[in-house]
Amino acid sequence: MQKQTIQRAIALLLSASAASAAMAANAVSPDHQEFEATLQVPYRAAAGAIAEARSFTLRFEYPQVELAQTVSWRLELLDPAGALVQRWYGVESLVKGELAVKVDWAGRQFGMAAMDGVYQVRLTASSAVATELPSTGVMADFVENSLSAPDAELVEQSWDMLVGKIAAPRLPAFKALATGRSATTTTTTTGKLAQRSALAAPAPTGLPYTVYLGNLHSQTGHSDGGGTLGSCGGEQHPQQNMGQGPAQAYQYAMDRGLDILMTSEHNHMFDGDTGTNTAQTPAYAKNLYQSGLAAAANFNAANPKFLGVYGMEWGTISGGGHLNIFNSNELLGWEYNAKGELLADTFTEKNIADKLYTLMAQRGLVGQFNHPASSGQYLVNGTAFGYTADGEKAMALCEVMNTPAFSNTTNESDNGNSGYEGACKKALEAGFKIAFTTNQDNHCANWGASGTNRNGILIPTGVALSKDAFIEAIKARRVFATMDKTSQLILTANGRLMGESFSNAGPLNLVANYAPGAGKAASTVKIFEGVPKRNGTVTEFSSSAVNNFTPALGEHFYYAKVTQTDGKILWSAPIWVTQVADTEAPVVTASVSGSSGQITLNASASDNVGVKRVDFSVDGSLKGSISAAPFSLKLDSSLLANGKHMFSAVAVDAANNAGSSGNVEFSVANVTDVSASVSVSSSGLVFNRATQRYNGNITLTATQTLSGPLQLQLDGLPAGVTLVNATGSHAGSPYITASAVNLMAGASVTVPVSFSNPNKVGLSYSAKIYSGSF
Repeated sequence: MQKQTIQRAIALLLSASAASAAMAANAVSPDHQEFEATLQVPYRAAAGAIAEARSFTLRFEYPQVELAQTVSWRLELLDPAGALVQRWYGVESLVKGELAVKVDWAGRQFGMAAMDGVYQVRLTASSAVATELPSTGVMADFVENSLSAPDAELVEQSWDMLVGKIAAPRLPAFKALATGRSATTTTTTTGKLAQRSALAAPAPTGLPYTVYLGNLHSQTGHSDGGGTLGSCGGEQHPQQNMGQGPAQAYQYAMDRGLDILMTSEHNHMFDGDTGTNTAQTPAYAKNLYQSGLAAAANFNAANPKFLGVYGMEWGTISGGGHLNIFNSNELLGWEYNAKGELLADTFTEKNIADKLYTLMAQRGLVGQFNHPASSGQYLVNGTAFGYTADGEKAMALCEVMNTPAFSNTTNESDNGNSGYEGACKKALEAGFKIAFTTNQDNHCANWGASGTNRNGILIPTGVALSKDAFIEAIKARRVFATMDKTSQLILTANGRLMGESFSNAGPLNLVANYAPGAGKAASTVKIFEGVPKRNGTVTEFSSSAVNNFTPALGEHFYYAKVTQTDGKILWSAPIWVTQVADTEAPVVTASVSGSSGQITLNASASDNVGVKRVDFSVDGSLKGSISAAPFSLKLDSSLLANGKHMFSAVAVDAANNAGSSGNVEFSVANVTDVSASVSVSSSGLVFNRATQRYNGNITLTATQTLSGPLQLQLDGLPAGVTLVNATGSHAGSPYITASAVNLMAGASVTVPVSFSNPNKVGLSYSAKIYSGSF
């Protein structure tokens, strides 16, 4: 295959003339050039495949390229431990249209059947103006040199692949959040909506959000979209499909069950040209943009359960990079007509990312990195994904995956997906706070219908779907990306929601909450970790859905990724954590209730991280500890002498920082009624062998007149005996109480009791009688 590839490339090069070389030096390329490389990897082997053998498909395309190209590519297969299993190289000649290359793997490793586990298939490709190729013997060297060239704009794709069987991940119980509309649709042969079936009912105590499903990247006839199905298969001239504008796109998407559609028109095409139409007027471009905003507003007013968003895809692929701007009321641009008039409302320098970020931050605009490359795009001071504080504020989303831009599919079956997770990781490491999205970049009139991928936008339950609510959710990064519109993935950390940034001291409880659609299940769960502004490498942190740990001090971000058994993937938004040392002691106050009988020692404690326990001491002696609120302890006042005592509470956190309430003075007033006397007898007291308890009655008979409650201590009971009686129970205190108000001499009161006596010793009933309030 490689020899044939080189022969094709050499034949193309030999046919090129000196005249074409001169043209190359002076050619002016259109703005909308984009080298595309995609990789299709079957997650599971086909039924009946020998030794898990697979066939990988590489597709290369360069819309609007005018000169012959040489595409250099490297494909690598890594085993579950990250070790290289096999590597392939190739060189392809590309002029126009799409080129597909098949690469076969026999399912073997070191001459044996490959071990079970999750493998990674990784493609790296670049394209350059065709040049003479070396001999066939140095294919690998030629490709490596091409990919490492200083000006190489690399396209990187990476997909997981399951070989054999692996254990299913353990997942916490989590029911899907409510959705704005159905997430599952079926369509007729004409593409019209036939029926909807809802997701699983939300958990009654679930997160207080509703999930709205949308596609946040598409074009209409206002730029180079809206292509007629059946004939739309490549680049289109701007505004040739004006009859398929935003209103038609919103209706189509709504009919197919979407809640939200963003029509993102190329900002440099509002003059009706891929390059610059110097004959165009500013009024034409500006009025067209305003008409799109009006079309969205009118459609939303008529259809309040759907949200059409109209905005722009700013920038160029050639030397820049595309990004969506969701909420600009003005057209931003850099093109001038022959009269020197700006063909936009506000001037922005072409492909100067940092100046655009500043404008966006000043105006409260929010954006998304579209199909980003890992190199050569979003340059700031020559650095790809160069960070600025304004950029962090303005850029909220990053496309991690797209279906093919010129797909004609209307039944959601297109699987020629492009992945950009590596570029989005680079943005995160640079310091951008971006959530992942997966879109369709529809250029044909099949808005939202080429694949099952969607974005889940979390809007507070009870808040109406509106542009303001949508923009607020985007700015909060409350978004998950999914290739399966019926499944959900939401990351939480110490109860905080994905998208949040917060400081943390002590342990972190990181949970990937996955709710599968009907018949779906998770194959793998991965938690990734990185460090913002490090410009390093994002690494896999865990393969567990629930993670309790204490991060290292400093800045971190984490996100979850779930791959289903059908190969479809979900990405949560990241969560950003600043881990700080816990040097702050808990704050605690103390009080005492009562002065005799059962008194209550109370404490109120709080901490910046959390209270581990509260210790209760009286007169410097520890009386007990409580590990969860409410922090209170019952104490028998008869164990203390009458008079003043000192109570203190000490609260301790996970880092063993301790905070004290200081001493709180309280008084004990136990009063012994020596004039009162009582006789004690038992009535029907029986030992139950099954329960190992005594049950029955004890009768108190007054020999003198008594008043007030009585407290009776029984001799002969082992330590820790609990008596349960008509007035309640008190663990560990061998006494009973009985109401004896105005109990005259000779009168009696019967108290039902139940108590354990594991030693089965004989009971004696010597009585000690107190009056007062217990």
